[in-house]
Amino acid sequence: MLVLDFDGVLAPHGNDVPLPEIVEWLRRCASVFGEERIFILSNRPDPARADYFQRTFPGVRFVSGVRKKPYTDGLLHIMELSGAAPCHVVMLDDRLLTGVLAACLAGTGVVYITGPYVSLTQRPLLESFFMMLRIVERGFITVVNWLPEITVHTETS
Repeated sequence: MLVLDFDGVLAPHGNDVPLPEIVEWLRRCASVFGEERIFILSNRPDPARADYFQRTFPGVRFVSGVRKKPYTDGLLHIMELSGAAPCHVVMLDDRLLTGVLAACLAGTGVVYITGPYVSLTQRPLLESFFMMLRIVERGFITVVNWLPEITVHTETS
């Protein structure tokens, strides 16, 4: 199963439809995998986005009604719907502490998008905010990697 975030992965933040080059890419993915194996899991499940996918890619499922990433609810729901094991699911996301973390917690594969789609001309404040979040996330991960490993011992009865 191919699970795609929307903002940053399919289009800049706030867009209701994927970029034209992504639409072509989605068509190629659908021809290889089948639309029924592609899911959209966004923390902003806007109805306009769901309507777009229903019209343009009717077999692609737009997941909503679940807690936002990094909660694993969306990925677990996708696995339940599809009957796929975690090892047969891959999440594409541009945020370490949302989609990437959710995939790690759910035990699925993950592709971290390091060059997300951004449009500073359309939404300068929103895009600047998310650019800063990505920088902070990468810094946080770097600091965590520098920390010594902590071992927790528990007693069993």
